[in-house]
Amino acid sequence: MENKVTLTINGRTLETESGSTVLKTALANGIHIPHYCWHPGLSVAGNCRMCLVEIEGIPKLQTACSTAVRDGMVVRSDTERVKTAVRHVLEFLLINHPVDCPVCDQAGECGLQEYYMMVGRYDSRFAENKVTKHKKATPIGPWVMLDQERCILCSRCVRFTREISKSHEMAIFQRGDHCEIDVFPGQQLDNPYSANVIDVCPVGALTCRDFRYQCRVWYLKRTPSVCPGCSRGCSIEIHHSPIRPQKGKGRRVFRFKPRYNPEVNHWWLCDAGRYGYKAIDDGRLRACAVAENGGRREVYNSEAVTALREALRGSEARRTAYLVSPDSTNEELFAARKLFRDTLNIRCWLPDIGVRTGNEDDFLIRQDKHPNTRGAMAIFGLSEADLVPAGEIASRATAEQISLLLVNRHDLAESALAELKSTGCRIVYLGTNVSRTSAAAALTIALASFAEMEGTFTNFEGRVQRIRLAVPLSGQSEPEWAVLDKLAQQLGLNLSFTSPGQIFGLMRQEVIAFGPLDFHAIPPTGVTIAHE
Repeated sequence: MENKVTLTINGRTLETESGSTVLKTALANGIHIPHYCWHPGLSVAGNCRMCLVEIEGIPKLQTACSTAVRDGMVVRSDTERVKTAVRHVLEFLLINHPVDCPVCDQAGECGLQEYYMMVGRYDSRFAENKVTKHKKATPIGPWVMLDQERCILCSRCVRFTREISKSHEMAIFQRGDHCEIDVFPGQQLDNPYSANVIDVCPVGALTCRDFRYQCRVWYLKRTPSVCPGCSRGCSIEIHHSPIRPQKGKGRRVFRFKPRYNPEVNHWWLCDAGRYGYKAIDDGRLRACAVAENGGRREVYNSEAVTALREALRGSEARRTAYLVSPDSTNEELFAARKLFRDTLNIRCWLPDIGVRTGNEDDFLIRQDKHPNTRGAMAIFGLSEADLVPAGEIASRATAEQISLLLVNRHDLAESALAELKSTGCRIVYLGTNVSRTSAAAALTIALASFAEMEGTFTNFEGRVQRIRLAVPLSGQSEPEWAVLDKLAQQLGLNLSFTSPGQIFGLMRQEVIAFGPLDFHAIPPTGVTIAHE
């Protein structure tokens, strides 16, 4: 084919795209060539010199990251000459590097550690005092800590701020062995994507202020999921501890990291989405509750579902409304539609809270701050015109004489809550976190967060993506579909929601206007629900 070339790397004959590089071709075919400065999402710098290889016909060693492939090329990265050169480059990079490994947060995922064990294993020949730098563990922004002595000058962070965030806060200053990365005088690293420099840094020069000294990385498990921060639906990994904290105390989820997805977010994640992980553990509703004698009494899930059943029986269908949540999974939304709209004939409204408000840019951040608005609209057959303005929820409920309002995860304004209370409208809140609405509700039902269950979200492009169970359920919370299954049983209805996989199968039998369906989006036929 015209756009294909054939070359040989370490005795293997490989075919690749014309215009590719030796390093990209090797990595794509499982041949690892050491590298620091190269990153697939950034321009080629070629300044770390770790990716040296021998190329037949060229007397000097070449950098694999900047050498374009050509037909018939023969490359070796495993000869003694190459190994010796790479070992010398690594020794040069480590000459002034501080031995901070016991206290460095990058330990366990540090490129210097990995390559020392892979190609180094030498005794240091440097007997002089190491060069010290100006900034040691110094904040340079709200999320990033800088340690200049650990930097190997790969320039990834500088290229990120120039090419991706286009905010230009960082540069390399000074010359020779006194070179150091830093922010420009009078500036901070404070753009919406600033924490990505932590991800691209191959050593411990740039670390996360939020994560420092919280947990060693080798204690963390990683679960692929989807960011719930906006309708982009960036692919992420949830880094969580398999060690269960004391009931209701301690952190289970320690951070979100971007997961490569060329169709959605490539290698990047905005700061707002990255640090939204705290809502999984902080301020959670860990038990259901009913308002009683001016206070609140915690109840078991079954008792809460019974109270919801009685509330539905005590209110006419035409005087009951359900606020659909674009934070629910497709499976939860489908179960809610089947029960509330199709079976009980209850009004279902989709508020625009967080949908039409919020910041947006031309990169990743979307104005819609919910992960599944597109899914909610597709499942309930709604359009943009059908969204109920947040300021009109109470007035519409009053006008339509709503006596029972089921609020799913939305937090209504104080004025709306006061108006609903004045008309005698009872509120049932189904949600994950404590809020104004949960405090004002006659009945509160604790729901599982997205990290505590399986399911799918549909992003603004219509792409269906899977979320996976990462941590056990918080307290006595449950997935919404499980609550609705119990409610249907207590109402004596011929509905059965047994698992996200079963509900997803029911959805696929209907014509729902979803877009591209990821193969990995299809949930398993069953899930394991684990409590703390």
